[in-house]
Amino acid sequence: MESESKSSKSLSLPWKTRILLALFDTAIDLLTRKDGTVNRGLVKLVDFRIKPLSEPKNGVKTHDVVVDPTRNLWFRVFIPTQHVVGDLPVMVFFHGGAYILFSPDAKVYDDVCRKFARQLHVIVVSVDYRLAPENRHPAQHDDGFDVLKFLDIEDNRLKWLPENVNISRCFVAGDSAGGHIAHHVAHRACEFNFQQLQVIGVVAIQPFFGGEERTDSEIRLDGTPITSMKRTDWFWNAFMPLGEPYNRDHPIINVSGPNGVDISGIDFPPTLVVVAGFDILRDWQIRYYQWLKNSGKDAYLVDYSNMFHTFYIFPELPESDQLLVEVKDFIHKVLNKVS
Repeated sequence: MESESKSSKSLSLPWKTRILLALFDTAIDLLTRKDGTVNRGLVKLVDFRIKPLSEPKNGVKTHDVVVDPTRNLWFRVFIPTQHVVGDLPVMVFFHGGAYILFSPDAKVYDDVCRKFARQLHVIVVSVDYRLAPENRHPAQHDDGFDVLKFLDIEDNRLKWLPENVNISRCFVAGDSAGGHIAHHVAHRACEFNFQQLQVIGVVAIQPFFGGEERTDSEIRLDGTPITSMKRTDWFWNAFMPLGEPYNRDHPIINVSGPNGVDISGIDFPPTLVVVAGFDILRDWQIRYYQWLKNSGKDAYLVDYSNMFHTFYIFPELPESDQLLVEVKDFIHKVLNKVS
């Protein structure tokens, strides 16, 4: 079966993680209304924000950059300050949150990106794309791609990024909904003539894809933490444009499906795909990996058999640190190829 892995029959987690997941599951159900809107007032009560820090914290300093105030498009820059030798690649990161939650200054993603910058030795640009359902597709993809174009302009780069950034060594990354955005932004980048910026790699951590078919992992793992078929259907309805009939085989949702875009003729960058044994989306993610391979692209699959959707944002889990090692190895592999 497509979703087969070496996972145990039950999810084995520390009590701290179980409690946090139970709280998050409850919060999602309270935030998402039956009429397709999000209770933003309640979000403010549980969404803890972190200000940028010009002085290094844990070996990383941060600042925020406004790209377009009319749509509140901005990003946070994470700059490693320890053990830095030579030019550093840039990682443009898109946070998860089912298209409806979080931002670069949310504590959970400030922590994640700070860790990425410090341990991966990259300059992280974490994008605050517009959220659904108030802003629907293609707003999120437009915002992500516009940040790449902003970084490609030399005056912007000189003003907002450190001197040792190497914009021709750009990785696009994201988790869950952010992994979905990362793929589509990278696809756009393949067809755009940048001055200096080059997307040379994609890191898709449990990317949020789907389709009309109910896969084995969706059926078998429905009810595991974070995701469920009911929730993913709600998220897609919040994300897709109003007034435009669609099904889940839309090429934006099911990139590897019957209506997917043929990428065999474009220079799509090497891609690391991360999946987990207790993620209902794992079959779609594995199909994405297989589609990349079948399209003649350089793709790598990492499977955490005893983990769940978005496991890596929980620092108490050993697999969270293991993932950083995998991403670091992937970055080095890609850099060695392009050097």
